Amino acid sequence: MVMSLSLPGDFSDGALALMAVGTLSALAAIAHLACIAIGPAAYRFMGAGERMARAVEAGRAAPTLATLAIAAMLSVWSLYAFSGAGLVGRLPFTGLVLAAISVVCLARAVAFPLLRPVFPQNSTTFWLVSSAICLVLGLLYAIGAVAVWRET
Repeated sequence: MVMSLSLPGDFSDGALALMAVGTLSALAAIAHLACIAIGPAAYRFMGAGERMARAVEAGRAAPTLATLAIAAMLSVWSLYAFSGAGLVGRLPFTGLVLAAISVVCLARAVAFPLLRPVFPQNSTTFWLVSSAICLVLGLLYAIGAVAVWRET
Protein backbone atom coordinates (compact mmCIF):
# COMPACT_ATOMS: atom_id res chain seq x y z
CA MET A 1 0.00 0.00 0.00
CA VAL A 2 1.49 3.31 -1.10
CA MET A 3 0.42 6.44 0.72
CA SER A 4 0.36 9.75 -1.09
CA LEU A 5 0.22 13.15 0.52
CA SER A 6 -2.27 15.65 -0.79
CA LEU A 7 -2.06 19.39 -0.30
CA PRO A 8 -3.93 22.24 -1.89
CA GLY A 9 -2.62 22.37 -5.43
CA ASP A 10 -2.28 18.56 -5.44
CA PHE A 11 1.53 18.35 -5.35
CA SER A 12 3.17 15.02 -6.08
CA ASP A 13 5.36 13.27 -3.52
CA GLY A 14 8.39 14.26 -5.60
CA ALA A 15 7.35 17.92 -5.56
CA LEU A 16 6.77 17.74 -1.80
CA ALA A 17 10.22 16.22 -1.29
CA LEU A 18 11.73 19.00 -3.40
CA MET A 19 9.82 21.71 -1.53
CA ALA A 20 11.06 20.26 1.77
CA VAL A 21 14.68 19.90 0.64
CA GLY A 22 14.63 23.32 -1.00
CA THR A 23 13.47 24.85 2.27
CA LEU A 24 16.05 22.89 4.28
CA SER A 25 18.83 23.91 1.89
CA ALA A 26 17.75 27.56 2.13
CA LEU A 27 17.77 27.34 5.92
CA ALA A 28 21.25 25.79 5.85
CA ALA A 29 22.43 28.67 3.64
CA ILE A 30 20.98 31.15 6.13
CA ALA A 31 22.71 29.31 8.99
CA HIS A 32 26.03 29.68 7.19
CA LEU A 33 25.42 33.39 6.64
CA ALA A 34 24.51 33.71 10.32
CA CYS A 35 27.94 32.29 11.21
CA ILE A 36 29.55 35.11 9.27
CA ALA A 37 27.31 37.72 10.89
CA ILE A 38 27.65 36.39 14.44
CA GLY A 39 31.33 35.57 14.26
CA PRO A 40 33.64 33.13 16.04
CA ALA A 41 31.06 32.05 18.63
CA ALA A 42 28.78 30.82 15.85
CA TYR A 43 31.59 28.89 14.17
CA ARG A 44 32.34 27.25 17.52
CA PHE A 45 28.65 26.51 18.19
CA MET A 46 28.26 24.93 14.75
CA GLY A 47 31.31 22.72 15.39
CA ALA A 48 33.56 24.17 12.70
CA GLY A 49 36.55 23.88 14.99
CA GLU A 50 38.73 26.11 17.06
CA ARG A 51 41.15 26.74 14.20
CA MET A 52 38.34 28.17 12.06
CA ALA A 53 37.00 30.28 14.94
CA ARG A 54 40.48 31.66 15.66
CA ALA A 55 40.98 32.48 11.99
CA VAL A 56 37.74 34.49 12.10
CA GLU A 57 38.94 36.22 15.27
CA ALA A 58 42.21 37.08 13.53
CA GLY A 59 40.30 38.69 10.68
CA ARG A 60 41.40 36.17 8.06
CA ALA A 61 39.29 36.13 4.90
CA ALA A 62 39.44 32.36 4.23
CA PRO A 63 36.72 31.28 6.71
CA THR A 64 34.32 33.94 5.47
CA LEU A 65 34.99 33.11 1.82
CA ALA A 66 34.56 29.39 2.42
CA THR A 67 31.36 29.99 4.37
CA LEU A 68 30.03 32.32 1.65
CA ALA A 69 30.82 29.70 -0.99
CA ILE A 70 28.90 27.05 0.94
CA ALA A 71 25.95 29.42 1.45
CA ALA A 72 25.92 30.27 -2.26
CA MET A 73 26.05 26.59 -3.23
CA LEU A 74 23.19 25.75 -0.87
CA SER A 75 21.18 28.66 -2.28
CA VAL A 76 21.63 27.40 -5.84
CA TRP A 77 20.68 23.90 -4.71
CA SER A 78 17.56 25.32 -3.07
CA LEU A 79 16.64 27.15 -6.28
CA TYR A 80 17.02 23.92 -8.28
CA ALA A 81 14.82 22.07 -5.79
CA PHE A 82 12.13 24.74 -6.10
CA SER A 83 12.49 24.58 -9.88
CA GLY A 84 12.00 20.81 -9.87
CA ALA A 85 8.95 21.24 -7.64
CA GLY A 86 7.45 23.69 -10.10
CA LEU A 87 7.57 26.64 -7.71
CA VAL A 88 9.89 28.66 -9.96
CA GLY A 89 10.60 28.44 -13.68
CA ARG A 90 12.39 25.39 -14.98
CA LEU A 91 16.16 25.80 -14.80
CA PRO A 92 18.54 24.18 -17.30
CA PHE A 93 19.32 20.51 -16.70
CA THR A 94 17.08 20.39 -13.60
CA GLY A 95 16.84 16.59 -13.45
CA LEU A 96 20.56 16.09 -13.98
CA VAL A 97 21.50 18.77 -11.45
CA LEU A 98 19.13 17.36 -8.81
CA ALA A 99 20.61 13.88 -9.33
CA ALA A 100 24.15 15.29 -9.02
CA ILE A 101 23.23 17.17 -5.84
CA SER A 102 21.79 13.96 -4.42
CA VAL A 103 25.01 12.08 -5.18
CA VAL A 104 27.14 14.82 -3.59
CA CYS A 105 25.00 14.87 -0.42
CA LEU A 106 24.90 11.09 -0.08
CA ALA A 107 28.63 10.80 -0.73
CA ARG A 108 29.33 13.43 1.92
CA ALA A 109 27.05 11.62 4.37
CA VAL A 110 28.92 8.33 4.11
CA ALA A 111 32.43 9.67 3.50
CA PHE A 112 32.86 11.47 6.81
CA PRO A 113 35.21 8.80 8.22
CA LEU A 114 37.54 9.55 5.29
CA LEU A 115 37.11 13.33 5.59
CA ARG A 116 37.49 13.55 9.34
CA PRO A 117 41.31 13.13 9.40
CA VAL A 118 41.60 15.95 6.84
CA PHE A 119 39.65 18.29 9.16
CA PRO A 120 40.64 17.11 12.67
CA GLN A 121 39.55 20.41 14.23
CA ASN A 122 35.89 19.65 13.54
CA SER A 123 34.07 18.12 16.48
CA THR A 124 32.54 14.65 16.55
CA THR A 125 29.16 16.33 16.97
CA PHE A 126 29.80 18.35 13.81
CA TRP A 127 30.58 15.21 11.81
CA LEU A 128 27.61 13.22 13.08
CA VAL A 129 25.05 16.01 12.78
CA SER A 130 26.26 17.31 9.41
CA SER A 131 26.47 13.78 8.01
CA ALA A 132 22.92 13.00 9.17
CA ILE A 133 21.71 16.24 7.59
CA CYS A 134 23.50 15.38 4.34
CA LEU A 135 21.89 11.93 4.35
CA VAL A 136 18.39 13.40 4.72
CA LEU A 137 19.06 16.07 2.08
CA GLY A 138 20.53 13.49 -0.29
CA LEU A 139 17.54 11.19 0.03
CA LEU A 140 15.08 14.04 -0.51
CA TYR A 141 17.02 15.29 -3.54
CA ALA A 142 17.05 11.71 -4.90
CA ILE A 143 13.27 11.38 -4.50
CA GLY A 144 12.84 14.70 -6.25
CA ALA A 145 15.28 13.86 -9.04
CA VAL A 146 13.47 10.62 -9.79
CA ALA A 147 10.16 12.48 -9.94
CA VAL A 148 11.60 15.09 -12.34
CA TRP A 149 13.10 12.37 -14.54
CA ARG A 150 9.73 10.60 -14.70
CA GLU A 151 8.02 13.82 -15.82
CA THR A 152 10.39 14.34 -18.74
